Amino acid sequence: MSKAIFITGTGTDVGKTFVTGLILKKLNESGKNAAYFKAAMSGNVYSETGELIPGDAVWVKQASGITQPVREMCPYIYEHAYSPHLASRLEGNPVRLDVVKKAFAKVCEAYDYVTVEGSGGILCPLDIEENAVTGFHDSFRNTPGKSTGFPDEQFIPSDQSIVPNKLITPDKDRRPLWLEDVIKELGLACLIVADAGLGTINSVVLTVEYMRAKHIEIKGLIFNHFHPGNVLEEDNLRMCAWRTGLKVLACVKDSDHELDIDAEELSALYKMQGEEKR
Repeated sequence: MSKAIFITGTGTDVGKTFVTGLILKKLNESGKNAAYFKAAMSGNVYSETGELIPGDAVWVKQASGITQPVREMCPYIYEHAYSPHLASRLEGNPVRLDVVKKAFAKVCEAYDYVTVEGSGGILCPLDIEENAVTGFHDSFRNTPGKSTGFPDEQFIPSDQSIVPNKLITPDKDRRPLWLEDVIKELGLACLIVADAGLGTINSVVLTVEYMRAKHIEIKGLIFNHFHPGNVLEEDNLRMCAWRTGLKVLACVKDSDHELDIDAEELSALYKMQGEEKR
């Protein structure tokens, strides 16, 4: 039966994809049948044939040496480097939880260890109907005499979502979908990736407290962009471990090609699929 874990971060650009690649490399080189999965991926570019290339998936595959086809790794791929809820609002094809679950289950059927990477930090909106967002109507909705702020705009009725040159009729039955909903629905425990530098105590503790309030299991912390001997960063590790009670599992330097953790210790963090969701 497949085992899986979720990699989240304290924010965007803390190095989740880099660390995820090292995690998968460690598993792969230890003989584990390992795979990568990401529900939604933004900020991608088109190939010469007009196909969106899932950049994070390609990088992880190359860095780790896994044989999994890239087409299995991510069901939702967007061009705009925005949160998935906004990228899909501009491009279409909004994230659906049932599609994510089906794609994830298919990967779990074929591989023993599945590493799931999140988008941005833990509070990442995957699909939010614009009409569900209230309080800032003048900024995000067009009303008579008001500008949407989009180029080539058209005045549109207030009961329709704003997309440049496009009208989308709201789906009254659509519920907001957040990253935490995917984690819970898939029954995953998490590793948190954080930057080792200034400000990380606040970011780590707030992320941990939020996840605990949402009853999401946390297995430990991994610090990226680490500089051994740096007084500030060494203290950040101690403070974060002390304040959260979580173990610092590894520290990663920008030049690292290996994750400094035993392969068996790493694989033991993965949770058997089908276990009771927490």
